[in-house]
Amino acid sequence: MVTRFAPSPTGYLHLGHVYSALMCQKAAGEKGRLLLRFEDIDHTRVRDQYYDAIIEDLEWLGVTFTEKPWRQKDRYEEYQLALEKLKKQDVVYPCFCTRKELALENPLSAPHGDDAFLYAGKCKALSDQKRESKIESEIPYSWRLDASKANLVAGALTFHDAIRGQLDVQPFLLGDVILARKDIQTSYHIAVVVDDAAQGVSHITRGEDLLGSTHIHRLLQKLLGYKEPQYFHHRLILDKDGKRLAKRDASLSIKTLREQDKTSEEIISMVLPLEP
Repeated sequence: MVTRFAPSPTGYLHLGHVYSALMCQKAAGEKGRLLLRFEDIDHTRVRDQYYDAIIEDLEWLGVTFTEKPWRQKDRYEEYQLALEKLKKQDVVYPCFCTRKELALENPLSAPHGDDAFLYAGKCKALSDQKRESKIESEIPYSWRLDASKANLVAGALTFHDAIRGQLDVQPFLLGDVILARKDIQTSYHIAVVVDDAAQGVSHITRGEDLLGSTHIHRLLQKLLGYKEPQYFHHRLILDKDGKRLAKRDASLSIKTLREQDKTSEEIISMVLPLEP
């Protein structure tokens, strides 16, 4: 059993992180390995002070790890190798659309990034000549997964979730997602799949908000020749309005709660009980 807790150092940990870290620790048990990985590829939001703060909060809560933490920002070459392998399989294509253009095409979408909506495929319809012309003109571009081609290459897939059982992969669920952003040349989808394989993660424990992403990750695992892990998508800790906690909820950050003289036991009790 190898599982991992993978926070982003873009803010302080909150109660949702506490629950996820405890679920990861429970999954690893006494004989398994629990890894810490910093998902820090988004350099525009990462701040140095959050690395140590995250480790300090976790240690204070009694969550310990078996190895030195990985930082994704140290592994761009590995992500590029994976992207090149996907290019050779012809399952990706360059996308020249700007965020503004995407927002105008999807006015009802939530402003949470390029993958907050299904991409209409505007750049997928470009001719090879048109693509080359744009590239030669040095127009910035991202790389998107061609879900249709990826599905044909990978074939029918499934994955097993500890709560939901065996699920069929839906390759078109999130559309043609971005695999390499213009500004950082990789994405969450590639980075997490490559790192899970490299670290031998056998059981992926994370929130149910990432269940949709798992469909994409199973596709990528198949295309890149990686082993299939087991999954456990646990419940989310919600605020008083029933919304998922985010780092903007400063009042529920571990830092703030500690400053209010809350003990580690009191903080842990705020997210109990853990799922079986």
